[in-house]
Amino acid sequence: MKKYDTLTIGHISLDYNIDYLDNQIIEVGGAVIYSSAAAYAGGYKVGVVTKVAPEDKDRLNEFVIDKEDIFYIPSSASTSIRNKYHTPDKERRTCTCIGQADPFRIDDIPEVDCDVYHLAGLIYGAFDGELIKALAAKGKVAVDVQALLRHADKKTGAMYFEDWAEKKEILPYITYLKTDAAEAEILTGQSDRVVAAKMLHSWGAKEVVITHNTEVIAYDGEKLCACPIKARNLSGRSGRGDTTFAGYITERINQPMDKALLWATALVSNKMEKPGPYRGTRKDVEAYIKEFYPEFK
Repeated sequence: MKKYDTLTIGHISLDYNIDYLDNQIIEVGGAVIYSSAAAYAGGYKVGVVTKVAPEDKDRLNEFVIDKEDIFYIPSSASTSIRNKYHTPDKERRTCTCIGQADPFRIDDIPEVDCDVYHLAGLIYGAFDGELIKALAAKGKVAVDVQALLRHADKKTGAMYFEDWAEKKEILPYITYLKTDAAEAEILTGQSDRVVAAKMLHSWGAKEVVITHNTEVIAYDGEKLCACPIKARNLSGRSGRGDTTFAGYITERINQPMDKALLWATALVSNKMEKPGPYRGTRKDVEAYIKEFYPEFK
């Protein structure tokens, strides 16, 4: 039986990214690409479960991890998203779903020895509460809440956010929950990120990570940690939250919450300075911490 620190589950996406000046870049992305690369860079053993149509199987070449650790499942369609950014900092965007791959079910998950099952979805329907429950019986579950809030209109493809109806039932099964500031407000009604993190913990999530363009916070019911983003440019803005969360949950395997948050924030700051999934090494992140986070030593 294969042994993994994390098994990342999600769809690859062909993204059409259009900036505020209408410049378009077409690239293969998706949370599963960015997340697995970030975890792998930390020196962790990473497996991936993904679905894509057979004619788009070449997208698998974008993974940084070893090919033997990719569990590919043919899908009737592939996921593709158009992202139109309205501001230079890429904080405001309009998303349109062009295509969506088949959902993940418990029968799709290989029998492996795994510390953390990481659900890195993109659009509502990729996975459901039943899959979260089933995985929680196998090990720790990490969930990026994006795929539980972001819906796609079946006729137009227009993407929109709405609250997660099952949140209070399913959150107790989640060890690590990640949201961004806007998603946290949708879930809790609170614009204060600290208040939102405490509410989400009170509803059952063991540890809550909330990303923002200025900092990342983590809360476990006793301790609240915060760490600033220090990226010198935003050329690699895509995949910011995915990189952060993957770095955090893998580092938490052996490190306390504050050390894991420092690692994840330095990792994503470094990643944001260059487009694409992170291709650096553990030594690169350690050097970044030494140079840009001396106050945390």
